[in-house]
Order: sequence, then structure tokens, then C-alpha cells
Amino acid sequence: MERYVLQQYLLEILDAANGHLQALSSGRYYLQLHEEAGTYAKNTGLELDVYDDNVGHTRSVHTLSGGESFIAALSLALALGEVIQNQAGGISIDALFIDEGFGSLDADSLQTAMAALEHIEGDHRMIGIISHVEALKSQIPYQIQVATQGQGKSHAKLVVPQ
Repeated sequence: MERYVLQQYLLEILDAANGHLQALSSGRYYLQLHEEAGTYAKNTGLELDVYDDNVGHTRSVHTLSGGESFIAALSLALALGEVIQNQAGGISIDALFIDEGFGSLDADSLQTAMAALEHIEGDHRMIGIISHVEALKSQIPYQIQVATQGQGKSHAKLVVPQ
């Protein structure tokens, strides 16, 4: 029973996630539940596959590259926030923090991800990005830059647009 309930929530999350993933992947990917039974029945029902439109078939999400995994995970995170807001009646999730992942993206994927985040931020949400990718610095107007000073100490500097 528990797995059935979890699966129903997962289907709702996947429905929302696929909208984001379609935009982030230019229509290439679509997430879906894995249909084949696992080795053990108790481990079946919550696994994910990805349909890849470029090759025309479904494969395990474990075969996605680093950049592809990042956009799939971002899509799922955004969808989870939306589903929680819809289910929780009145709860508003106004901030999303993303820790790393941008280093695994090529230049085009990075631009697509940033455009998606800017669109989400335009919906009155704050997006916090924790990253070491230099290419992001010129694209993010408000920053808190943290520099180590050694011996477990660090210094934070606020950077705002001029």
C-alpha cells in the first residue's frame, strides 16, 4: 500500500517535472516510471527511466551524462516544490538553492539552465546557486562570494550590480 501511495505522488511529480525537462532539454527527454519488475518485488515501482527522443527509445536514468542528470534533477526539484505547494494549501516555497552541478554542463546546457532559472526567479522566487563555475559570475547580478583565509576561516563579500 505504501509503495502504491508513493507511486501516485511520484507520478504527479513526474508530470510537473516533464514540463520543465521538455523546456530544459529542447524536447529531447521525458521521465517515466520503470515498467519492468525488479529482482525483488519490494524494490519495484519507484524507479525512473528516461525516454530519449534523439534515439527513439527508453533507457535507465543511470545512463544520463553529468549534464543530462543535472537538468533531470533540476526538473524534479522544481516539480517537487510545485507539487508540495499544490498539496499543502497555502504553503509557498519562495526560494530554491542549487548546490553545484553547473560544472558538468556544456556551454549550451549552461545557458539553457540559466534561462530556466531566470524564468523561475521571474515568478517571484529567489534562486540561490552555490558554484565554483567562473562562467556564472558574469550572469548572476547579486552574489555572496566566499573566500577562504586558511585555518578554517573564510570571508564573505556581497557583490551587487553597479
